[in-house]
Parts: sequence; C-alpha cells; structure tokens
Amino acid sequence: MKSDIEIAREAKLLHIRKIGEKLCLKEGELELYGNYKAKITKSPSVLTDKLVLVTAINPTAFGEGKTTTSIGLADGLSKLGKKVCLALREPSLGPVFGIKGGATGGGMAQIAPMEDINLHFTGDMHAITTANNLISALIDNHIMQGNELNIDPDKVVWKRCMDMNDRALRYVQVALGGEKNGVPRNDGFNITAASEIMAILCLAADLKDLKKRIGDIIIAYDKNGSAVTCRQLGGVDAVAITLKDALKPNLVQTLEGTPAIVHGGPFANIAHGCNSVIATRLAMSVADYVVTEAGFGADLGAEKFLDIKCRLAGIKPKAVVLVATVRALKYNGGISKEDGAKENLEALEKGLPNLVGHIRNLKDVFKVNVAVAINKFVTDTDKEIDMLKKACENEGAACALCECWSKGGDGSIDLAKTVLAELDKPSTLEYTYDLNMSVEEKIFAVANKVYGAAKVEYSEQAKQSLAAIVKAGKDKLPICIAKTQYSFSDDAQKLGRPTGFTLTVRDIEIRGGAGFLVVVCGNIMLMPGLSKRPSALGMTIDDDTQEIRGLF
Repeated sequence: MKSDIEIAREAKLLHIRKIGEKLCLKEGELELYGNYKAKITKSPSVLTDKLVLVTAINPTAFGEGKTTTSIGLADGLSKLGKKVCLALREPSLGPVFGIKGGATGGGMAQIAPMEDINLHFTGDMHAITTANNLISALIDNHIMQGNELNIDPDKVVWKRCMDMNDRALRYVQVALGGEKNGVPRNDGFNITAASEIMAILCLAADLKDLKKRIGDIIIAYDKNGSAVTCRQLGGVDAVAITLKDALKPNLVQTLEGTPAIVHGGPFANIAHGCNSVIATRLAMSVADYVVTEAGFGADLGAEKFLDIKCRLAGIKPKAVVLVATVRALKYNGGISKEDGAKENLEALEKGLPNLVGHIRNLKDVFKVNVAVAINKFVTDTDKEIDMLKKACENEGAACALCECWSKGGDGSIDLAKTVLAELDKPSTLEYTYDLNMSVEEKIFAVANKVYGAAKVEYSEQAKQSLAAIVKAGKDKLPICIAKTQYSFSDDAQKLGRPTGFTLTVRDIEIRGGAGFLVVVCGNIMLMPGLSKRPSALGMTIDDDTQEIRGLF
C-alpha cells in the first residue's frame, strides 16, 4: 500500500467553502487560508447530544490508530447519511520530527491537507509559543527594571516554551553576559503542547474568558512567598492579541470530504489531552453527530476529558469508543516488538486485562456507554480476533472490527452502526471525584478507581506544594495528573493491568489560568527529547518541485 503522504497527495479535495456548506456555515463565517483550510468565526449555539469520544488502551510503540479510527468512524457515519463533524487536536512539530509522527490519521482515513496540518497549519502553535514567551520576556524585563513586584528570581515558575523536542533546553540559565542582559537566573523550556497557554486556549470559552485566564496565571512568587500573577505583571491584553486568530477553530476535511474542526493540541500525558472547548462546542452546534478524541490511553486522555473538560464545558459523550489492537494487547502480554506480527494466543490472553481494565473504568467508574473498536491489521489472525471479541462480550461491551486504514469509511460501517446503537441507549456521566474533596482525596480517587493503585505517596516537595495550594485557596480545582502513557501506573514497565501499587507524586503545580492542578508523577518530562534516529533525519524536499518525502 502507498505511504500516507502519497495517498493524501492523490486525494481530490473539495474547496473549503464546500466543506463549510456541509455544516451550513455562511460565507462570512469562514476566513480562508488558501483553498483547503479556513478559520471559523461562528460562535457555538444549540448543541447536539450525540457526542462520541474516541479513546484507547494504553499505547505501545506499534501505534494503536486512535486518530485514524476517529477519522474512519466519522467517514463511516457520513456514509450512513449522518451529518457529522470531527473535532480533533492539532499536531505538534516535536513528535512530527521526532518518532511518534503527526496527528492526521493514516492510510485511507486521513484529514487533509496532511502536509499543511502536520507542519505549520494556520500558525496556532507559533501564536501559542509567542504568547508564552512574551510573558517570559515581560517577567525578566520587570525584574531587571526595578522589580516593583518584589519577584524572587529563584521562584519564577513560568517557563519558556518551543514546539520541538529538545532535551538540552529542560534546564538553562538566562540573562548571562553582564547587567545589561538582565538578572541571571535558572530557567527551562517546556514543549508548547505542555504550556499553560495551550491549556488556556483549549479551555477558554471566548476572548473575554481567555483574557481572564491569562491574568490568573501564577508566574512567580515574591520574596515573602506570595503568588504573583500575570495580571499584576501586566501585558494581559498583549498576550491575548497574539492569540486573537489562534482562538478561532480551524476547518479542514477528511479524504472523503467529511468536515473536521482541528484546534488545540495539548498532550495527555503532561497536559489534559483534548482539543478546545470552543471547537467541540462549535462542532456540536453545526452537526448532528460529533466525533472527538482524547490523547493516549483512557486512563489519561479520557479521564481528563470526562473529569476536566466535560465538567467545565457542560458537555458529556453519549458513547465512548475504546480502540484496541491485537498486537498492542500481545505486547502488554509480554511479547517483543519484533514478534508483534506472529500469532500468539497466550500473550494475547495475558494482555487482555489491559483492555478489560479500560472497559470497566469507562462502564463502572464513569458510567458511560462503551463500544470497542478492534483496529484490524493484516497480521491479525481469526483466532486472535475471536479471542478479543470474546473478552468484550464477557464484559458486556459492544465491539466491531474497524478496517478504515485500508478501506476508509467503507471499512468503518460496522463500527459506525455499533456506535449508533450505543447512542440510542440512555446515557449518563459520573465524575471520578467531587471538586470539594481535598487535593489528596481527589488524587487518590483517580489513582485508586482509574489506575488501580492501593496508595499514594508524596515527596517532600509535593507536601510543600500541597500546603502552598491550600494557603492560596486553590485546593478545590480539578486535578490533571502527569504520568507515563504506557501503563496504568506511574511506571512505564508495568504493562497489562497492574493493581495494588503505590503512585508516587513528585510535585503539584498550580495552573491558575487553566484552572487545574498538575500532579507530576514518575519521571514524566514536560520537554521530550529526540530519539537516536529521529524522523527528521529521513526527510527530504526536492530542490525544484519542493515535494516533501519522508513525512510519514
């Protein structure tokens, strides 16, 4: 089969105005970025209740195809005559040039224009990076120009960011070279997807709310230990100005012409992993059926979508699709990556508890309707597929094969019909915790109910942070746990469905603008590094035609 980029180039895309017409968007509600991309200026109105969340088992190096399945499902629903819209996240350049890849799907289930979306798109990532670093520049300038706010240079908690994997920037020193260059201090970079500005953009209701959230950002602590906010520093409107266009959702299409709103891109292991509230609510107001996704496994992205985003936005999914693959479950059962294509029923059986754990969490903890999408690969055998289906049946979970990678929407018809059946059932949503619980109670609720931990331990730094959070009156905020995506636990090596373990909290950070607490567990990094052989080293661009090769 042809590569993703070859398939994408051969697709005959509709003009973006035609895609807008499918959503009944008027001429004045689109700002065109060429023929195949546009910003939407329309505000959300009456919302459909037919929202479908796509999540997955814990990811592996194989890739489980969650975005591909989301796109395929939307195309399948469209083929069944439904007015449907996708609501997805934007790719980060870090993974694009690293090893994970982009976020436009694959095979016959892609959003397009693929190259544009995976690279600079409409400039949202650059705007978020600029807004973040404008705050950093204002902080260092303020300290140098007299420090009226009495900021302690050793307690500046706001970091710079860039949209690239660069481990050398995790810990840096700034303002070196003499007094004309500022006051020297320790600093560091996060990847743009982990910036609080990204979280704010994705959780803001509108420009007014965006500005309020920017003002609420805690940038540092003064020499008396009191928090200093961006509002006190000044420049809130300047930061908002850099985000003015980025706040508008982007409209593109699938290879089959299904509308897709793509906006925002926080990772789910180090952030809350969902596209913007504005984009999701907009999709829900212009289509009858909306398919959205949350990053990584259901223990991360789905939990944060349900506990943070749904609570804030006043929405809830009527059905949740859990993507699973035979080879990923065999990997959870102990096989090596090299043996993923070989039939191994014993390993599959050992890995099935990972799938079962996610099904039970969604059904029993969150009380949502669940359909398992078996993302089928050519190496899967009938015996393996039958075993996977039997496991779903034993859990009372509907399931369907999905072959959208090779067949597009035609390969997703069974999944689409299964999802429609789930959407016809009564639905509810229960949160993992109540906001009035203490921070420790909320963390234990997620750790115990969702992850399977028996206890939670706190480092001395985390204990100090807990005390500061209570003192600042921020203890009633929801929690966003940053941990490895590869395991239910905070240890990437604990595959399958570990239980009875201890979750270790290294630190807890206040995200005043985003409106949640980041609970840092394990060795999670907010600035990823490149692999020994990153994808960037295999990319080329033709001198004459400017044709890109090696981009998936």
